[in-house]
Amino acid sequence: MTQLNRLLRPSLVLQGTVLDLTPELLNHHGLRGLILDVDDTLLSTYSGNLSAEVHQWIDSLRPHTQIWLVSNNINRPRIAKIGRALDLPYLWGAGKPSRRKLRQAAEEMALPSAQLGMVGDRLFTDVIAGNRLGMFTVLVEPMVNPQERPRKHRLRSFEIWLSRLMGAFRP
Repeated sequence: MTQLNRLLRPSLVLQGTVLDLTPELLNHHGLRGLILDVDDTLLSTYSGNLSAEVHQWIDSLRPHTQIWLVSNNINRPRIAKIGRALDLPYLWGAGKPSRRKLRQAAEEMALPSAQLGMVGDRLFTDVIAGNRLGMFTVLVEPMVNPQERPRKHRLRSFEIWLSRLMGAFRP
């Protein structure tokens, strides 16, 4: 397997959203810390408010794991609002697949990379960044707002298509 294939292969592909990542699943994989992407992972990019389900999900994980938000979004007020709403530390403008801000969050958690999960909806940003640091990577389906018209995630679809073509991605 080539280095690129290894970088593109998530450790776990959830057939649902981030809400399907349970404390039992985290425990099964030995994860004590999570780094969560924000846009399209926790809420739609075009949504300003988190759902009650996301709040409940975060609350269900708190007793089991440390959690940080790390987003590529350069809109600091948006990411700060989400971080405050969830009472979680956050970093914005991460530039994933750059490792810099993921490494910063990991250092704050003081956990080895093998016990950290990078969770996101994108292969070429979230999965590659986490894999570059030796983290357990989780690819989730994008979060959609039921009040919004469904949109196609063309770039995500292209990433998965290309990864399959290369033999790196197998759900």
